[in-house]
Amino acid sequence: MTTRQHTIGDLLRRSAARFPAKTAVIYGNIRQSYADLDREVNRTANALAARGVTKGDRFALFSHNNHAFVLAYFALARLGAISVPINFMLGPREVAYILEHSGATGMLVEEALLPVAEAAAGPAVRVRGVIGAAEGWESFAGWRGDDAEPEVEIADDDPIQLMYTSGTESRPKGATLSSGSLLAQYVSCVVDGEMSSDDVEVHALPLYHCAQLHCFLTPGIYLGATNLILPGADPASILATIEGERATKLFCPPTVWIGLLRHPDFDRRDLSSLRKGYYGASIMPVEVLKEISTRLPDVRLFNFYGQTEMAPLATILRPEEQLTRLGSAGRPALNVETRIVDDEDRPVAPGVVGEIVHRSPHAMLGYWDDPDKTAEAFRGGWFHSGDLGVMDADGYLSVVDRKKDMIKSGGENVASREVEEVIYQHPSVAEAAVFGVPDERWIEAVTAAVVLREGAGLTAAELNAFLRERLAPFKTPKNVVFVDALPKNASGKVLKRELRDAF
Repeated sequence: MTTRQHTIGDLLRRSAARFPAKTAVIYGNIRQSYADLDREVNRTANALAARGVTKGDRFALFSHNNHAFVLAYFALARLGAISVPINFMLGPREVAYILEHSGATGMLVEEALLPVAEAAAGPAVRVRGVIGAAEGWESFAGWRGDDAEPEVEIADDDPIQLMYTSGTESRPKGATLSSGSLLAQYVSCVVDGEMSSDDVEVHALPLYHCAQLHCFLTPGIYLGATNLILPGADPASILATIEGERATKLFCPPTVWIGLLRHPDFDRRDLSSLRKGYYGASIMPVEVLKEISTRLPDVRLFNFYGQTEMAPLATILRPEEQLTRLGSAGRPALNVETRIVDDEDRPVAPGVVGEIVHRSPHAMLGYWDDPDKTAEAFRGGWFHSGDLGVMDADGYLSVVDRKKDMIKSGGENVASREVEEVIYQHPSVAEAAVFGVPDERWIEAVTAAVVLREGAGLTAAELNAFLRERLAPFKTPKNVVFVDALPKNASGKVLKRELRDAF
């Protein structure tokens, strides 16, 4: 370890030195102090090292939220190994692609997800751990070595995590994040998000996702806050936890905020401790914003906008701006520069729509094993988000469209092209276009317009049954409409905006 080392693995040690007896993590019946968490992370790291896990190795984490995920995440960081969190809703083919593309040599799997993991993991995945028990997999409970912190020299720009994002491609891309990019991002979150060591935070959204992991859990550990980890975003559990633990801070995408507001326990639980609320991943409906401000008048509400490649924060809309800047994504965060450019990457005037680009130490190192896509994303020295937006004269950003037909459904990225390619595999389908439409629950619902082959018969239920065997549930269309033809321009391009308007 060098004198100037400042990595993800160092954050927990420093908080344990400042707040050794303070509760760091609560999960179910586990209540663990910072000193105990720090010690158990070292034990886990040394057990992984004993199994041959070293700096630079890719190691997959395939699990719902739990205590083991937190231990493994920090243990891998202390070894300089590259953690690869995987969406637990993916199927075997999708998981297999990520394992193969990342070159993962190890994997920690929740017992309930073993059928998918066993179908996906090839012989290259030699270190296999299970949270629970299963034949052929080592129990994570037995992965404990000695208490000494591993002596591994890790530079700021050494890769520390691969976050796979669907982006706008049919195959997910691995955004390569370093300690340097993540720590710069944490500083922006802490300062502009008004975070502190006094926070008692609920972490209910998936830790495989960069929003919960890198805007909230790790900054919370960095500060020495108390972190309440829930296995999932069940509204009743979230509300009960806020009341029972006197939680002060909560992040949810709009779909979950809506679920909380509609739940019968919302008015029965004592939520008076809650002081800070955050949303992101998709646009919050204006009427819901107004309802939150009325029913939770003491909560300071923040909008975090960004993308995985920005680790992920880019802009923030502050509490006092929520109702005066309706629909805005706010202004660039502390360590971010944002501008709007035209198709030639020239800055445009305020009020003119263009592509949103960022320049920041938050930015990823690049896409794993894909120099061409990295060069394209970083052309001109700015990260190109693929989102279309407009900035007003005061520097407030509004996101107006997706440049390449990305759908954000329930906070999850869905690449329309990936779904289309699978639809085209059905023998009855002649043409298909996938797009998002506004939806009260999902914010955007994945919708497919399908043209059948002449003489073919197919129902929406039959098509979705076919798709569910090949795609994760959140990617399967919520709506399927059969049309005689798809609207196209003179060059044959499908006009998805017309489909969105029509449906």
